[in-house]
Amino acid sequence: MAKYIPYDYNQNLMVVINFQDQLQAGTFEHALHHLVAKKLDLSIFEKAFKNDKEGRPAYDPAILLKIILFAYSKGITSSREIQWCCDTNIIFKALSCDSVPHYTTIASFVSGYPGQIASLFEQILLVCDEQGLLGHELFAIDGCKLPSNAAKTWSGTHKELAHKSDKLKKLIKHHMAEHQKLDQGDSYEEGQARRVQQSIDTLNQAADKIEDFLENNEPRIGHGKRQQEVKSNITDNDSAKMTTSKGTIQGYNGVATVDKKHQIVIDAQAFGEGSEHHTLQPVLEAIKERYKRLNINEDIYAAGAIVTADTGFANEDNMAYLHSKGIDGYIPDNQFRSRDPKFDQQKEKHKRPSQAKVDASHVISASEFNFDPITLSCQCPAGKTLHADGTKKTNRVI
Repeated sequence: MAKYIPYDYNQNLMVVINFQDQLQAGTFEHALHHLVAKKLDLSIFEKAFKNDKEGRPAYDPAILLKIILFAYSKGITSSREIQWCCDTNIIFKALSCDSVPHYTTIASFVSGYPGQIASLFEQILLVCDEQGLLGHELFAIDGCKLPSNAAKTWSGTHKELAHKSDKLKKLIKHHMAEHQKLDQGDSYEEGQARRVQQSIDTLNQAADKIEDFLENNEPRIGHGKRQQEVKSNITDNDSAKMTTSKGTIQGYNGVATVDKKHQIVIDAQAFGEGSEHHTLQPVLEAIKERYKRLNINEDIYAAGAIVTADTGFANEDNMAYLHSKGIDGYIPDNQFRSRDPKFDQQKEKHKRPSQAKVDASHVISASEFNFDPITLSCQCPAGKTLHADGTKKTNRVI
């Protein structure tokens, strides 16, 4: 029998490594390390730090940017998981120089510097343009629905939220009456009374939360022509309730635009509304302003850039906008069948049987069918037998 050198994956080993050697040329982590360390101006973060004379040293923004962007490239968005990777993964260790920022530090960095991170995004676009990675010929726009950290149960119009507050108050009165009965009863149960009191406190907090929201927030108005009120959310009022292929979520519609040449994202925005119709104009305006501000092109659309999007962005207002601005846009018309005379008969031709009109003269009443309870069969007026077990009976002789 052959002999093999023994090995054990579940073992610890003290190894001397050089972090620079782990960032091999040609890899994404090497490009990321070079980009952050050599190309980006990170002085925009220094105004937020006031620890030059006193206070503990802070993590270098370059370190945090490297581990966060590398984690995002791997589909890791949890701050806790990023911290765990810095503690266990050799590439994260190399990018962070063996520092392990706490997950609260990582989360605070992501949420606390929106303006600085947006500025870095534009700096990276300039680097991509210098390297010839942007074609400026065709921009593709698409969106996806992203969940927010807010519950659907806290959504509703102001009228619905006020109704929910009234229901909570009725429940509070009911539980308070139950609590008084327990206090006055002969057999006082401390545990049950405590649970009732906890329910009252929870309901009071929920009712106060709703009332505070209604007092300090105006109703949200949608972007449609009717200007109707849309549902607000007490936890995250910028988000919206929207339908996805996996059910209804409370979240955002994330719309990204990519350049055709190397699929580099040139714009990304989040909108708190499920419909994509109203997002096309602000996205195109943001791209035009960014290209002008970065001195890439004074008017990128006048230079011949083509814009494409799916049917979610198709409506009359967007078509009129593209025409008025002279933008070469291509968006599939989701109503073309209703306007094309060639499809006039399609709806009737492909109508489902359940939707087809039933001719009353061809309807046979149930009294004309003879049901046999022993054989569980039914005989129609034509003499054919219908069986209740759903199987087809034949008298074919083999």
